[in-house]
Amino acid sequence: MPTLLKILLLSIVLAAGIYDLRFRRIPNWLNLSGVVLGLGVNTLLLARHGFAISLFGLICSLAVYVPLYLIRGMGAGDVKLMAAVGAMAGPRNWLIIFIATALLGGLVSILLIMLKKRCHQTWLNLAVILGELSHGRMPSHRDARLDVRDSRALRIPHGTIIATGAIAFLLLSAAS
Repeated sequence: MPTLLKILLLSIVLAAGIYDLRFRRIPNWLNLSGVVLGLGVNTLLLARHGFAISLFGLICSLAVYVPLYLIRGMGAGDVKLMAAVGAMAGPRNWLIIFIATALLGGLVSILLIMLKKRCHQTWLNLAVILGELSHGRMPSHRDARLDVRDSRALRIPHGTIIATGAIAFLLLSAAS
């Protein structure tokens, strides 16, 4: 990944992570800037091949994150931030960032569940989610708390987790 893209990625995810932690949302102008910069800089540096890499990274991120948004398990800002990350990093690097983000998000979620003493409720929620999805139904229709937008839902600032995963990727790639 070219140094310029690493700097841009770091800038976008840092701003988004801090903003999400503070305000629990990620501004559209920031996400759109990341997508445009990712597509533009990749194209500028690597011509058509760069555009293709950037576009495929964007598509991979949307393929994973849009379904989570559609079942109301994630906010739109998180989806758009990960699209920006995919556009900047390309599919291979995006996959590493996604895995780091998923592992960090899982760890933070488990800690939050334990701190809030919601282990039993979480198991019940998982059963409802799997049951409803296996029948092609929205889990949040059965229980509104399963909609990330519901005030009773247990939520984490996923943009901050995405930022942490991207920064971990950048640090590991700099060390190798």
